[in-house]
Amino acid sequence: MNQVELSDNVSADASDPYARRTQTFPQLDKGMMERVSAFGSETSVTKGTVLFSRGERQTDFFLIKSGSIEILDLGGDGSSRVLALQGEREFTGELDLFNSRENLVTARAAEDSHLIRVERDSFLRMMSAEPDIGEIITRALILRRVGFIKHGQAGVVLIGPSHAADTLRLQRFLTRNGYPHRLVDSDVDPEAKEMVTALKICALSLPVIVPPGKAVLQNPTTSQLADVLGLTEIIDPAEVYDVMVVGAGPAGLASAVYAASEGLKTIVIEGVAPGGQAGTSSKIENYLGFPTGISGQALAGRAQVQAQKFGARLAISRMAVSVDCDRSPYRVLLDDGQTVSARAMVVATGARYRKPDLLNHERFEGQGIHYAATAMEAQLCREQEVIVVGGGNSAGQAAMFLSQWVKHLHILVRGQGLKETMSDYLIQRIEKSQRISLHAHTEITAIDGDRYLNTVTWTDRMTGQSETKNISNIFMMIGAAPNTEWLNGCVKLDKSGFIETGLMAGVLTSGSPFETSAPGVFAVGDVRAGSVKRVASGVGEGSVVVQAIHQYLKQVPDAKNR
Repeated sequence: MNQVELSDNVSADASDPYARRTQTFPQLDKGMMERVSAFGSETSVTKGTVLFSRGERQTDFFLIKSGSIEILDLGGDGSSRVLALQGEREFTGELDLFNSRENLVTARAAEDSHLIRVERDSFLRMMSAEPDIGEIITRALILRRVGFIKHGQAGVVLIGPSHAADTLRLQRFLTRNGYPHRLVDSDVDPEAKEMVTALKICALSLPVIVPPGKAVLQNPTTSQLADVLGLTEIIDPAEVYDVMVVGAGPAGLASAVYAASEGLKTIVIEGVAPGGQAGTSSKIENYLGFPTGISGQALAGRAQVQAQKFGARLAISRMAVSVDCDRSPYRVLLDDGQTVSARAMVVATGARYRKPDLLNHERFEGQGIHYAATAMEAQLCREQEVIVVGGGNSAGQAAMFLSQWVKHLHILVRGQGLKETMSDYLIQRIEKSQRISLHAHTEITAIDGDRYLNTVTWTDRMTGQSETKNISNIFMMIGAAPNTEWLNGCVKLDKSGFIETGLMAGVLTSGSPFETSAPGVFAVGDVRAGSVKRVASGVGEGSVVVQAIHQYLKQVPDAKNR
C-alpha cells in the first residue's frame, strides 16, 4: 500500500500537513533506498510486530521495502487508534528521532513486511552524509509533528479553566515546546465535567494533565510535567562537552547550530522552552530572509531542529542555578541537582521583561497580566479591550498582532511617543490602525478584580487625569532585566547586571568582542552589555562566537584543574 490513510476524523485543508501527503509522507526513489540501505540492515517482520512504542527513547528509523506499518495513537484508557498507514518506500518517525525524548506514537506492522532498519546513531550519520535524503526526511518529520499539534493527536489532554494562571502556564509550556495537546476548558466545556467524574478527581485539583498510559497529573510544576512526558534529557555527570550553551533564545540556538555543525560536542541548557523572549513574539517582519514575517516560536522551532540534526543535545525545563568557575572544565549546577561540564561556555540567557510596580500585580500574573502575545493569549482577548505597555518593537509587534482579534487596543508609554524606541514600519501601522490608541506620558496606577483581573486605572502624568476601564488583559513589555543571577560572580557585570565583554571586561588579549572576564566563557545576545536588542544581531553574535571558541579550545585542549 503506497498511500497514507488518515484517520476518519482528520479533515484536510490547505494549511493541514496531512493534505500535503507527498511532503508529509514522501516516498523515496529506488536510488535513495539503496543509499539508505548502506546505513542499515534489512529485516522481515510478521503482522502485528511492534517496531517501537510510545514512551521509548532513541528509537530506530524504518524504511518500508514491502508491506505496511500502522502508526498508533494511544488513548488515556489504554486503547489505540490508527493515525496513519504507511506503505512501500515510506519511512517511520517524527521529530523525536533527532533527540533522546520519549516517542509520541507506536509503530506496528500492519502485515508481513520487509524493512530497512537504521539504528539511531547510523541515522544521524546518514542525515549528515546524504543531504538530499536528509532534506526530505527532515521536512517530513517537522510536518508530522505539526499535524499532531494541529489535530491534538499523540499528546495529552489539559483540563482546566482557560483563564487561570496555572492552566495558561501548562498550556504555554506545551505550546512553546511543540508538544501536542488538547485543552478542555472547565469553565465552558461540558466535556470537562464528564472527564473529571470519569477520572475520579476533585474539581478543586484543576488544572490536570491526562497523559496516555500514565497517572493523571494534578497541577504539576513545569519540571514535573517535562519529566513525566519524557522531555527531559538524562545527563551523564562524567561527560565533558566542548561547548555548553546556557539559554536557547536566538543567540544561544545560533551558537548551538554553528558549534555542532563544526564538529564541537555541544549541549544547550534551557529553563523553559526554545526561543527565549523572542519566542513569545507573534510575528517578526524585519528578520532577513522572511519577507512575510515569521513568529518567534516558529523561528526557534526550526533552529532547534537544525541544532539537533547536527548532533547538539537540548536539555529543557532545567534552570542553571550556579556555575563553578574555579575549575576546568566549567561545571554548571541545574535546579534538579544534575551537573553539566564543558571546556567552554556560551552564556545566552537573555533578558526578561520587568514586572510592574503595582499593588496586586502578583495576584493577576498569568490571569490578566501577560508577558507574551501569541495566538494562545489572543484567544483570551477576542472582542475585548486590552492594554499593551511598552514602546519597543516587541510591544509594537504584539499590538499589531492582537489588534486583529480585539475590540480595541491601548498602547501605554511613559515617554512622549514611539519614535525613539520602535521601528518606523511598526509606528506607521499603529498610526493607521483604527483599533489602536496611543497614550503618551501614561502609566497604569491601579488594577483590581476578583478571580481574574477586570479593572485597570491609568494616569496621564502630564495632566494628572486618571481613567478606569473594564479591561481584563494587560500585556507588559517594559524594560529588560538580564538573567545573570546564577553566574554568582563568575564574570564581570555592569551596574544593571548585564555581562561585560571584550575591552569592557578588561579582556585585552582576545580577539573576540564576546569573551568575558573568565577565560573560555563567552556572552552573546541580549544578556551582553552593549548588545543591540534585536533577533538578527543575537543570531549574528551566536554564530560568530564559535570561531573564538575554536581558538580557545586549541589553547586549552584538555580539562585540567585550575
